[in-house]
Amino acid sequence: MSGHNKWSTIKQKKGKNDAARAKVFTKIGRELIVAIKEGGSADPSVNSKLKDCIAKAKAANVPNDNIERIIKKASSDADATNYEAVTYEGYGPSGVAVIVEALTDNRNRTAGEVRHYFDKFGGNMGTQGCVSFMFSKKGVLVIEREDLEKDEDTVMSDALECGASDFEADDDVFTIYTETDDFGAVRDELENLGYTFVSAEIEMVPSTYTKLEDEETATKMQKMLDMFEDNDDIQNVWHNWEMD
Repeated sequence: MSGHNKWSTIKQKKGKNDAARAKVFTKIGRELIVAIKEGGSADPSVNSKLKDCIAKAKAANVPNDNIERIIKKASSDADATNYEAVTYEGYGPSGVAVIVEALTDNRNRTAGEVRHYFDKFGGNMGTQGCVSFMFSKKGVLVIEREDLEKDEDTVMSDALECGASDFEADDDVFTIYTETDDFGAVRDELENLGYTFVSAEIEMVPSTYTKLEDEETATKMQKMLDMFEDNDDIQNVWHNWEMD
């Protein structure tokens, strides 16, 4: 869950304890199930959404055995759970824009929980569209610089030649942006060139960022994000908080 792919949020993902990693695996597993049911196939070569989910799972270090087991289960009639995709929008402390994406089997339960999280930390849940205009949906691929045997110019050149729309270099990572329709093709071509990713998914990328000046407000924002993350129904939380 991130507002943008700055290294601070990637480090948080990489540094999760075992319990938190298990929760991440559960959430991605739910995405795989939905991708198979919506795409009508457990074959990633003909189900592009499933292929994208598998790439996301691998970037999150979900073991291949887990992925195969989930796909097999979702392909059978044994998994009868029907998940519904729901999106909520609102404001966190000091007006931070927040988009919450959920997969739920009980819309009323999830809506009540999301509203509670907003209210608890001084934010408020808004109406559909109240903050989404501040975000653009993009493919985002993050490559860790450490141990990468290619310099910045080479990575940028490879990314653009593979069809990326933008490129950013931070001290610790390279971030590659794509149009949503080009995401899978760009990812596949970069993988063929030997690149691996610490994050690979379609994200809601903010056009502007909100910086929280005081520590108390930043703490409230982080606690709100932690509560969202602890909820199994909530898949992603996108925000425009500019984290340090």
